[in-house]
Amino acid sequence: MESKLPHILTSLPGPKAKAIIDRDQQVISPSYTRSYPLVAERGQGAMVEDPDGNRFLDFAAGIAVVATGHCHPQVVKAIQEQAARLIHMSGTDFYYENMVQLAETLARLVPGGQPRRVYFGNSGTEAIEAAIKLARHQTGRGQFIAFRGAFHGRTMGSWALTASKSIQKKGFFPMMPGVHHIPYANCYRCAYGKTPDSCAVECVDVIETELFRTTLPSDDCAAIFVEPIQGEGGYIVPPKKFFDELRRVADDYGILLILDEIQSGMGRTGKMFACEHFDVVPDVIALAKGIASGMPLSALVARADLMTWPLGAHASTFGGNPVAIAASLATIGLLERELIENAARVGGHLMARLRDLPQRFPNVGDVRGLGLMIGIELVHDQKTKERAPLLRDQIVQMCFERGLLLLGAGPNTIRLCPPLVITKDQADFAAETIESCLGAIGRP
Repeated sequence: MESKLPHILTSLPGPKAKAIIDRDQQVISPSYTRSYPLVAERGQGAMVEDPDGNRFLDFAAGIAVVATGHCHPQVVKAIQEQAARLIHMSGTDFYYENMVQLAETLARLVPGGQPRRVYFGNSGTEAIEAAIKLARHQTGRGQFIAFRGAFHGRTMGSWALTASKSIQKKGFFPMMPGVHHIPYANCYRCAYGKTPDSCAVECVDVIETELFRTTLPSDDCAAIFVEPIQGEGGYIVPPKKFFDELRRVADDYGILLILDEIQSGMGRTGKMFACEHFDVVPDVIALAKGIASGMPLSALVARADLMTWPLGAHASTFGGNPVAIAASLATIGLLERELIENAARVGGHLMARLRDLPQRFPNVGDVRGLGLMIGIELVHDQKTKERAPLLRDQIVQMCFERGLLLLGAGPNTIRLCPPLVITKDQADFAAETIESCLGAIGRP
């Protein structure tokens, strides 16, 4: 797969891809959300090829997972060498050195300069479940604050914290009780009608003026769960003062501040963790997705004085699998040596290309992001900001037909979350393709 730009040979899906899709529909859960008929056969760097030989530029990265690109040779080598030496010896019951090495690395990387301890799981939702249990165990409190638009996972605890799409909850009640949702700091769609200049961080002030006064006793609030950049909610970047106030409220009331960096972490924003852009130090941070370049791994990193729960309180058979950890160590090495800097540099270049889209296309309401975590929000009218979800879906489909893989985020936002290895030429192709599709749909 030598070419670093798309090349479409057949109608989509091609005959081989269509045959696989037909088989899939007979045996795979219909709950999976496939946006368009891509069948992936192999990948290299930021390119993906289907069974019919069509090549696509991947700006989805397995939902922001393959940080080092598809099948990076150094990650592949680490996986192969570890698989030949030891595939599994549950870290719940025994010891192996690379688990310690990765925990030491993560403890060093998380900002704050405090001693940290690490719990390993297999997925983001497992990290959030562990955080819920740890917060309840250590504070003796039972309730939580989370944000509208948040996505923290699909298992029972993380699902209760999630507030992105009602379909994710339909038919599954009752939820875990004790979760209180408040508006996120979305400056484009402020819930309080403010502008960034006039904002007094009402979306945090509501915790003290409303929640603690009416429904949530402050001394029963264990933790605030928050994404530094909201992912499934629409790639929303809050102002720094949002986190200044969250940290203050957490400290004033003895509440843990738990950051969900499952999508925004591991170099995606041009820093190792998105929270570094806001100078906020978490009590606990949840990591997954880009942590191991596609191998199943998550980590919950907490202050050492918090992670003191007793023997057997929480564990995982597969969490911290030696092969996944080897992939993670190789991934972090690549991030620190070159890919975080590339995310910042190419992300800045891409944002410069896209920033004026609202001035050039009437259906673009907002462009926002940090590094290679960029959202383009589509609207029917820039003044009313009426959401345009079907138009968003149309643009995503049109880009697919031109060889660019994108995903939606939130009701009406296109997310750009490519592998952190992309080049400026690939960023330019993506920008030009999106611009071409926006131009093709014309005015509403």
